[in-house]
Amino acid sequence: MYGAILGDMIGSPYEFDRNNIKTKDFPLFCPKSRFTDDSVMTLAVAKALMDSYGDSEEKIRQELIRSMQKYGRLFPDAGYGQMFWYWLKEKNPKPYGSYGNGSAMRVSSVAWLYPEKLVKVRQIARLTAEVSHDHPEGIKGAESVAAAIWMAQKGYSKGEMKKYIENEFGYDFSRTGEQIREYYHHVETCQETVPEAITAFLEGQDFEDVIRTAVSLGGDCDTVTCIAGSIAEAFYGIDEDLKVKCRVRLAPELLAVMEEFEGFIGDGIKRNKF
Repeated sequence: MYGAILGDMIGSPYEFDRNNIKTKDFPLFCPKSRFTDDSVMTLAVAKALMDSYGDSEEKIRQELIRSMQKYGRLFPDAGYGQMFWYWLKEKNPKPYGSYGNGSAMRVSSVAWLYPEKLVKVRQIARLTAEVSHDHPEGIKGAESVAAAIWMAQKGYSKGEMKKYIENEFGYDFSRTGEQIREYYHHVETCQETVPEAITAFLEGQDFEDVIRTAVSLGGDCDTVTCIAGSIAEAFYGIDEDLKVKCRVRLAPELLAVMEEFEGFIGDGIKRNKF
């Protein structure tokens, strides 16, 4: 999940059209580099999936809601969209037909927790979306990103990943990063965020270059870079120094989840029953 959280932190100073920089030449970290709702919800979903590992779909849904509300309320100023903020405060929250990019930015833990089968990754990714973002585009965004991370982990080429996502999810990757950069503006839908983020990954030459490419596209660039970074981590790996810079910028409650997650996936737990 470091890739997602680093992408969020590095992209956060340049979010919104007034802050977009449209260049890859910028300091990777600055005083304004911070975690936002993308990181909070990424870690909340990871915590929920760890706590409900191996349970029924209904129990996983319940744990997702509980965890997302818990961490969302712990960090009320992280930058949630208005409808999702209402969802976080409700006593009995229901999905509200959203196709916002929140479902895609928070899904990165799924492929790491369920590495055996792509069908299982897509099933769990769907659950993480459906508790709030149950519009078909919201679900598609979560599934496609989780699938891309899984394929990157398994050693698929970028060409193979691109073809699978095009065929399975119908995203259009005909535009280059340069073409996207010319007109792209702040938009928070999956259908206008996920393809751009995956394009940044496809064009990047290493983890840092993916991050810089994603930021340079503009738009909702903390989320675009969060998504691109989550895939790039699985494909390229991340240097330890970047992980350290990530950890020192996390609040203690979030860092505890990250450390628990690292231990969970590093224990060699057998998941053959899935």
